[in-house]
Amino acid sequence: MSATPSNMLPLGTLAPDFELADTISGSTLNLSSLQGDEGTLILFICNHCPYVIHIKQQLIDIANHYASKGISTIAISSNDVENHPQDAPDKMTALMQDWGSPFAAYLYDESQAVAKAYQAACTPDIYLFDKDLACVYRGRLDAATPKNDEPLTGSDLRSALECLLAGSPISETQIPSMGCNIKWK
Repeated sequence: MSATPSNMLPLGTLAPDFELADTISGSTLNLSSLQGDEGTLILFICNHCPYVIHIKQQLIDIANHYASKGISTIAISSNDVENHPQDAPDKMTALMQDWGSPFAAYLYDESQAVAKAYQAACTPDIYLFDKDLACVYRGRLDAATPKNDEPLTGSDLRSALECLLAGSPISETQIPSMGCNIKWK
């Protein structure tokens, strides 16, 4: 479990468009069909990463809580499934059933082009976009990792979400997410 930091997409960057297979519905979906009225949270995750597993309940709680406030949460897995079969689409479907399908979609980025467009580096890699799809937050959920005893609160991401919804400035001092590297082909 090597710790890889996120690359920190520049603030203000417009969310790159995509069209990917959703492992929950079986449909091909694009960003505009999934975009939230107030904002869009994009999470690069995978099934087996200890960092993702560690924050699973916070991700579920945040997605469920903010959905009613107009924030759409989209999860994307870009891992190479040939070398990491535990991240294959059928396993993604089973994981979402286990998690109660909290996200608008759990998309499979087979070509890895979407991860590259977002400059994603790790799982979890977290991006928050405003209603115009401009990046307003990219960074960690909070200070908790599987390797420390920090409380798991989601405080960094929750603060950004609350500021976005209140129309308040979001601090530009943002700490990179940390996780397992995306498993590139």
